[in-house]
Amino acid sequence: MPLDPATASDLKEALATVVVIPVTPMRPDGSPEWGTYADLIRRVVDAGITVITPNGNTGEFYALTVAEARQATEIAVRAARDQVAVGARARVLVGVGHDTASAAVAARHAREAGAEMIMIHQPVHPYQSEAGWVAYHQQIADAVPDLGVVLYIRSERVTGAQIRDLGERCPNVVGIKYGVKDAVQFAAVARDAGLDRFTWIAGLAEPYAPGYWAYGARGFTSGLANVSPSLSLSMLGALRAGDLAGAMDTWELIRPFEDLRAAGGSADNVSVVKEALAQLGLCGRDVRPPSRLLPDSERQQIAAILRSWSLPGLDPAERTEAGARS
Repeated sequence: MPLDPATASDLKEALATVVVIPVTPMRPDGSPEWGTYADLIRRVVDAGITVITPNGNTGEFYALTVAEARQATEIAVRAARDQVAVGARARVLVGVGHDTASAAVAARHAREAGAEMIMIHQPVHPYQSEAGWVAYHQQIADAVPDLGVVLYIRSERVTGAQIRDLGERCPNVVGIKYGVKDAVQFAAVARDAGLDRFTWIAGLAEPYAPGYWAYGARGFTSGLANVSPSLSLSMLGALRAGDLAGAMDTWELIRPFEDLRAAGGSADNVSVVKEALAQLGLCGRDVRPPSRLLPDSERQQIAAILRSWSLPGLDPAERTEAGARS
């Protein structure tokens, strides 16, 4: 059955928020630590996060096997459901990708697991025509007509006309996660595609959220929220209230952390988040190639950043001890 218009409207509204991409905790031998994965999801949902994306890039999607990605989906849905009993609710937006057939299978699995939405990762094929880009996403969206679909756009070559065309073909496309580092281009693409037709999400996380908000984004992705949901939600609250100064206060506070994640073409994007979680005693720091463990100099910088944030429930002595243990 096609997605009901009322449901589509509800999902669009739900996406106008902090969309958290949970990390996938790993043991030193490289195997996933699924119990910790569920704990991290419950933690952010308890803190007020209402949309999570298992199998996102901060979750090391491209380093997971097909079986592991399926397990991440199932555990994320269960963990989100667990929190309903304590009055918290989060929508699950499952990342799918690779070839069209595999992505369609993963999308159907997400539906069977109980997710309400999928996010289609940017195609990684080196040769992409405009018509082929539309066809790729249409084939996946058509596989799950009753689920909401979010597009992840990281290429400056994708135009508003392509997105508009896809939206006309696939009414279940409800959101766009825009990850191109050009706010002016974002403004043009969003308006050419339909500013109100989709919920636009700043796909470059908190550093870009205030600027993209000014041009029409009403949500943003976050890896930071794995570590401190309150900081991400603080920025969201300020943006919703039209308090740009307040949003920029949070921006300044998190800037050193996000600068570490962005360095070297975002080479340590995942490693920085996991290192912070390790220093807080919440999960291990291990990552899979092509990510790496951080050198001591950057680990020390993260320890200093965590101290500056004065995270609730963890005093400076406890943070220092956690960092030493890790």
